[in-house]
Amino acid sequence: MSLEVGMIVEGKVSGITKFGAFVDLEDGKTGMVHISEVAPTFVNDIKDHLTEGQSVKVKILSIGDDGKISLSIKKALPQQNSNNNRQNRGASSSHRQRSSSGYEWQPQRSSEPSSFEDMLSKFKQTSDEKISNLKRANESRRGSSRRGNFQK
Repeated sequence: MSLEVGMIVEGKVSGITKFGAFVDLEDGKTGMVHISEVAPTFVNDIKDHLTEGQSVKVKILSIGDDGKISLSIKKALPQQNSNNNRQNRGASSSHRQRSSSGYEWQPQRSSEPSSFEDMLSKFKQTSDEKISNLKRANESRRGSSRRGNFQK
């Protein structure tokens, strides 16, 4: 069976580097999984997610003219968030979604793509709002102690 772009196949991790992992595939071919394609979350150390000899399912992203095979583990995972994404789209007209850590940027969901300048402007506006909220909160905390220091 020949390998084709888009296929999900099983392989064995044959080597780990700081930038990715090499995976032995069928027919004696080897592909590479870049560190950004290992997991759906940020990967600081690839050894936290993979070990040599481990069997993994990978999706073939590309096959170069020179025979280099680019692989992804995270794109071979089943899509579990498709229902969550549909719910978030209709949840509000705002482009921000509240999470436990604060606000997260959500891309505009319209038929026409936004320009870079529009996205940058919205990001700057959101950032300015966050900074002013932080300043107000800090001033209210410091305000009572400062007033006490100046009265003699």
